[in-house]
Amino acid sequence: MPPKLSNNRALRIIAAAREEYAKRGFAGARVEHIARRAGVNKQLLFYYYHSKRGLFQAVLAQAAGELEGALAALPLPAGRPLDRLRLALEALFDLLARRPDLATLLAESGGAFAPAIKRLVVLLAEGQGLGQVRDDLDPHLTAAQGLVLMVGYLGMESAIAASSRPLGADESALRERWKVAAVDLVVAGVAAR
Repeated sequence: MPPKLSNNRALRIIAAAREEYAKRGFAGARVEHIARRAGVNKQLLFYYYHSKRGLFQAVLAQAAGELEGALAALPLPAGRPLDRLRLALEALFDLLARRPDLATLLAESGGAFAPAIKRLVVLLAEGQGLGQVRDDLDPHLTAAQGLVLMVGYLGMESAIAASSRPLGADESALRERWKVAAVDLVVAGVAAR
């Protein structure tokens, strides 16, 4: 069982691992780099987390909890589900843009962040119940697709900017344009006709 994260050494290991996994992904991460950065030996790391995979799962659990907490704290005003969906998607994009480590870990996670999209699923299902969202959509799949648009862009932002020189001249403007376009795409795509 992993240590409680009140343990200073465990906190240092998780922080070092998060940085390593966000930089190099699971496959490229090296346990010896994590241990060195955390100021512990590999034996202690394996004592706490048992394996590289166990440590990765602990990092994902911490990051997923942070993302879910940040989404839960977002104030969504009353109103139409599609308007609230737009606000939630914009806020999610902004959060992931501010926290590139979360976007990278999300891309590597293979589903660990599923609880974080619950708000989007609820908004889509509510919209279906009110006839504002297409009935033929699966809210879970649609929420995941919206998230993929954001994470995919943030993971490839520099390549996208480089491939379209006029657009990439001002990366912050490009990021804002992408956010608006991605949110518009999702909202227009789910709206009942």
